[in-house]
Amino acid sequence: MGKILMPRLSDTMESGIIAGWRKQPGDTVTAGEILADIETDKAVMEYEAYESGVLSRIIVAEGEEVAIGQPIAIVGENDDTAAEPTPTAEPIPPAESPPPVPAAPSTAGSAAPAAPPPTERLPASPLARRDAHELGVDLATLTGTGPGGRIIRADVRAAAEAITTPETVTAPAPYAGQSSSPAEEVPLGMLRRTSGKRLAESARTAPHFYLTAVSDVQQLVELRADLNSRLTAAGRPKISLNDLIVRACALTLRTHPDLNASLAGDALRRHQEIHIGLAVAVDNGLLVPVLRNVDRKSIGVIAQEATELAERARQRQLSADEMTGGTFTVSNLGMYGVEQFTAIINPPEAAILAVGASRREAVVLDDGSIAARTRMRYTLSADHRILDGAAGARFLADLTDLLENPWLILA
Repeated sequence: MGKILMPRLSDTMESGIIAGWRKQPGDTVTAGEILADIETDKAVMEYEAYESGVLSRIIVAEGEEVAIGQPIAIVGENDDTAAEPTPTAEPIPPAESPPPVPAAPSTAGSAAPAAPPPTERLPASPLARRDAHELGVDLATLTGTGPGGRIIRADVRAAAEAITTPETVTAPAPYAGQSSSPAEEVPLGMLRRTSGKRLAESARTAPHFYLTAVSDVQQLVELRADLNSRLTAAGRPKISLNDLIVRACALTLRTHPDLNASLAGDALRRHQEIHIGLAVAVDNGLLVPVLRNVDRKSIGVIAQEATELAERARQRQLSADEMTGGTFTVSNLGMYGVEQFTAIINPPEAAILAVGASRREAVVLDDGSIAARTRMRYTLSADHRILDGAAGARFLADLTDLLENPWLILA
């Protein structure tokens, strides 16, 4: 009889949530079969059984969270073990678990149906289960409106809204100086908790410094418009301004290896390959899928891969390999109209570039005349343990030169 332990499915994972069991006690399990769906801090991932046998016991019920290395199920060698009773799951909470939801008091003679045992699979979608866990909704109290009575996300969110209306919320005692007005308590999801921990640690331990530059991207915008016109005529996907910026960063990093580096104890590790992380906003957090060997790829390939990675990030379908190994990160908020901002370094990288929106501005030209030009600002956040201000300034100067001579980006 072998214990199935909560696996480490990402480099930053500390605990996992059972999003759904694919097998039930008594089912035969073959090595390589999908045993469960596990939600990590970055994605909902399939977990394959590593040995064959019979699933004799489920220790952790769907929707519950336990730390890495804790047992979640037991696989026996024959059907005899399937008859063993299934104990109530006692998950080990993470360091910052969401506020517990008190159980409703039982009423003698109540006509309400009893909640199913923890291992009984409720008819609910994985997304509904995830939302229920994050919003503190008990699936056993819901009536599904999906096909065959299946509980869907809309059911969970409607229940959560009913729970958190101002009339029914009892806010905890406020901290000193905090408003005592009614407030909605929304538990932080695993992704938000984990990214918050990592970025807080980065802000505390990495001495950040910030450098802002501005470039005239009039020719870059015109080049993109011309390229997209030709691509559309050829029936090929368009490229974005961010695709050009990402490739420009990769080409600039070739000659600035200290920015494509990370700390390794008391040594500086200069990476030979350039893998750029793309910050993508998703529900309840931020993911950074990694685009690999960017300097060796054409702008068309970069555009296609970036679009696919961003879409899979929003669907929480990225693999662990697609979210690790970055050597530099680009975070672009220009599409939201943000002109300038600073970003926190994604550890263990040396730097991150925060890109703002391109704007038409009045510019004084060399001959003293005034003209309307498209300009863009970007801010480099860098780790002072790895490089100094002069190195960061040289990187920005070369990046600006490339953006203002954009045909070189395509070379």
